[in-house]
Amino acid sequence: MIESLTIDIPDLNATLALGQCLAELLFPGAVVALVGPLGAGKTHLVRAIALGLGIADSRVVSSPTFVLIQEYEARLPIYHFDAYRLRTEAEFFDLGVHEYFEGNGVCLVEWADRVRACLPDEYLNIALLPTGPTTRRISVEAHGEKYAPILEGLRARSTMAPGTANS
Repeated sequence: MIESLTIDIPDLNATLALGQCLAELLFPGAVVALVGPLGAGKTHLVRAIALGLGIADSRVVSSPTFVLIQEYEARLPIYHFDAYRLRTEAEFFDLGVHEYFEGNGVCLVEWADRVRACLPDEYLNIALLPTGPTTRRISVEAHGEKYAPILEGLRARSTMAPGTANS
């Protein structure tokens, strides 16, 4: 069973707060699949997560479209993937992603819908949908039991933060 949560984000500051909240809930070996159209805020959310994980300078976080993988040092190592330019799932697999997925860092995969078959059985899926210039509807799905506590944590915190959480 896949558990889900939908959060309406009113502005960029709320996206930042969501990313920092997620960072508190992520664990070594966590895999986060990020999906959404171009300009939906995937990289902005990754930057917010990195900030929450204690990266020294979040400005170094950029879309790894041309390098495919960026690695950042933080409380937990951050492995930031971008599957946008890949033609096949095999190309993603050939990057050695399974070694990263089995490691002690946090794996953040932009355009994960293009490489869905390469993702582990359990992961967190975050779909970003622009609803205005700075507003977003974000759907978070826990694929697997070890990601369910993340949804609970987000649910608990979203009642105290801007935006609306729905089950």
